Amino acid sequence: MQLVGSKSSQRLNDIGEGSVTLLPVEPEDMWHANNLISAEDVIKAHAVRKVTTESKTGSTHSERVHTDLTIRVTSTFFDMAASTLHVTGTVIVENSFVNLGQYHTLDLELSRPFTIWKKNGWDSVATETLKESLKQDKEGTVAAVVMQEGVANICLITEYRTILKQRVESTIPKKRAASSDQNSGMRRFFEKTLTTLMRSIDFGKPRPLLLASPGFVAVDFKKYISEEATRKADKTMMAMAKEATVVHSSSGHLHSLNEILKSPEVLATMKDMKFSKETRYMDELFARLRKDDGRAWYGVSTVVKAVNEGAVGRGGGVLMINNSLFRSLDLATRRKYVALVDRVREDGGEARVVSSDHESGQRLDALGGIAAILTYPMLGLDDDEDEDEGDGQNGVIEEPDLII
Repeated sequence: MQLVGSKSSQRLNDIGEGSVTLLPVEPEDMWHANNLISAEDVIKAHAVRKVTTESKTGSTHSERVHTDLTIRVTSTFFDMAASTLHVTGTVIVENSFVNLGQYHTLDLELSRPFTIWKKNGWDSVATETLKESLKQDKEGTVAAVVMQEGVANICLITEYRTILKQRVESTIPKKRAASSDQNSGMRRFFEKTLTTLMRSIDFGKPRPLLLASPGFVAVDFKKYISEEATRKADKTMMAMAKEATVVHSSSGHLHSLNEILKSPEVLATMKDMKFSKETRYMDELFARLRKDDGRAWYGVSTVVKAVNEGAVGRGGGVLMINNSLFRSLDLATRRKYVALVDRVREDGGEARVVSSDHESGQRLDALGGIAAILTYPMLGLDDDEDEDEGDGQNGVIEEPDLII
């Protein structure tokens, strides 16, 4: 996703606090747009509208016209298979083709910008979702170095595209009987490649690293990373070497990535990494629920109690909340969940907004859409709890307000 522009809505005070114009450039951007757009938001985008006109003689003529429409959102539908997003709402800005109040569905498309206004402002969850959609280096993105002697292409690979970050070139002396010159040339090349790699890509958290080359260049480069990590006692480099996977490629040029990415092992690695943290947290949650150790709870009222007690904070506290809960038509409900996320982060815990489109989100949905791993055991959180508390997705929540 690319940010085309943003501005305050001085001329659109009736619409909202501010606007952001975004340009989706890859299929994955539609997934982010679906997470970003909620009911009551205002969207302006390109539309194709069927217009029927009647002549003086009574005959009718229909044609499809291209125009820009501004609607207040009532619902969205994301087609994962086709990576398309359909946004339905009522027209709030009249033009020569449509009247106020008419329903229309905007089909958001790649390479066509759309503008979004948040009627009630950009809260912390919406802002975080926007930032995530604009990041190139998203969680689950795989780093790759495609190389041969004297050439290295450093890339980021997402589920949908490959981003070339840097290209490294270095002169390597040709092989001789005495190979000391070539060895020193390769070492300089490896040093330059490693420095560029660490500068171009964030390895602050462990991530998969693919090293691809013909021959043994990638193998030798992995060995070089490991040796440098030991010599410098650099934990980041040690993690890089540990996470590195060497695969064969026909050349060190970028087009060789196509053959690498068809590998079942590489495809499985990328798929597992996309939501790996959510999967690990859900596995831990269910393991603790089976142990019944008082450190795992689910349901709105119990989780709110735990957060208010400061039990989902620094030291391992994790809040997991399904992104579908932020789509409630009731503003007070949405604000309650935003306040919950903000409180956990202020206390030093981790708040994960889990995608309802992923397996982890579906597992969480079975628990009411919200759960928490506590930093210390708490017992009896569900005492006197109303059995019919609801799952929070229909906008009806009977639990007490979050105390902050």
